[in-house]
Amino acid sequence: MIGFRRPAFAAALVLTLASAATLTATVTTPGTAAASLPTAAVALGDSFVSGEGAGGYQPVVDVNGTSQDFPGWSAPNSNAFFCHRSANASLHQANLPGIQARFNLACSGGQPYDIANASVNRTKGRTVAAQLDQLRAVAQTHDIDLVLLGLGSNNSSFTFGDVASDCANRFIADAWTGWWEFWAYLGGPVEQAPCAGDDLGTPAEFSAATTETTTAVRQLLSTLDQVDADGQHRIVFQDYTNPLPFELESRFHEEDNRDDSRDKFRALGAERYAAGCPVHRASLAAGHLFSGGLGTLVQSVHGTMRAEFPADDLVYLNVQRAFDGARLCETSASPTGALATPIRLQDGPTGVPVTSLSGYDKIAIQRIANACVTYFQTCQESWHPNAAGHAVLGQCLTGAAATTPNRAVACVRAANGSISVS
Repeated sequence: MIGFRRPAFAAALVLTLASAATLTATVTTPGTAAASLPTAAVALGDSFVSGEGAGGYQPVVDVNGTSQDFPGWSAPNSNAFFCHRSANASLHQANLPGIQARFNLACSGGQPYDIANASVNRTKGRTVAAQLDQLRAVAQTHDIDLVLLGLGSNNSSFTFGDVASDCANRFIADAWTGWWEFWAYLGGPVEQAPCAGDDLGTPAEFSAATTETTTAVRQLLSTLDQVDADGQHRIVFQDYTNPLPFELESRFHEEDNRDDSRDKFRALGAERYAAGCPVHRASLAAGHLFSGGLGTLVQSVHGTMRAEFPADDLVYLNVQRAFDGARLCETSASPTGALATPIRLQDGPTGVPVTSLSGYDKIAIQRIANACVTYFQTCQESWHPNAAGHAVLGQCLTGAAATTPNRAVACVRAANGSISVS
């Protein structure tokens, strides 16, 4: 494992899973094959570790053993390729001495259910095998020394995508359509108010999500203890960072003497969309309450697992401040220089992102928004770490991999852009 028992190797070999995911795994008695197997680091979980937003997406083997490359913008979003496993994901950008191979088994939109079950068997799941089955296949040929786990932001109570789209859609509706027009044109009220905390995740939903995530991680740790060649591995429990700031840069407060508390503010709406942050200022606090709640969720799961698996090396990596000073709309140049992807829609499954909403009327705005609903792949990169953001998260992982066992560490970005893990 890292910090570990083998001399350092240059981490030059980056592998993808290919057809090994469909092999029938055999359980290896810990220690029996360690000397002969190359070491590996593995990513499991959801979009924040799969590399969503970072580009360079690699083919993904589906549940039938077929490697799926980009299937076209109008293909079903259930296609395995839309797991968006990126060559630029943090797993591939981290400095991991002693690791000879890296396997990204995470899937954008991944839920706790997908750890032990094929994602295709749930609503809106993708046609990939259970992540534990994919992990068992890796364990046949590699000694797993490090696992990066990002899990909890999507579950049966809420998903990050739904939370993001709810707040963005409220802002867009408020910006382009007056309150009376909803009655005249849409036949009833459409939510326009800023998001509040309970709109994103209630205490009961967070409790249920914590239980659900704990169950999945328990299955993961039990499986690892069975299949890892030498029985030695570190699990890094990474939480989440918010792509939006605590406060927008003053340039984005108002436009044409209208702020986002007025009835219709199209110029301001277009300006914030272009900058990547189409959201009410009053929604920002709720968003940070939600992301902080995800951190509490991951930390709670980590603490429970440390008590249940005292012999395992479990590290909690807090990345909530990893994007400080470089979030969307935190500077006037946004999205330039931001570490997260702006919200970007397409006018149908064209492959061409709409970068400006200036000049569009409310009917066109509705059409563009509906493309995201019908073809989710056209907008699913929105509000995720970009390639530069994953490079920062790679530095965070480097620090978590090198720390002493069973620690909780925080990754923080300083004002000068430097990253520290302590």
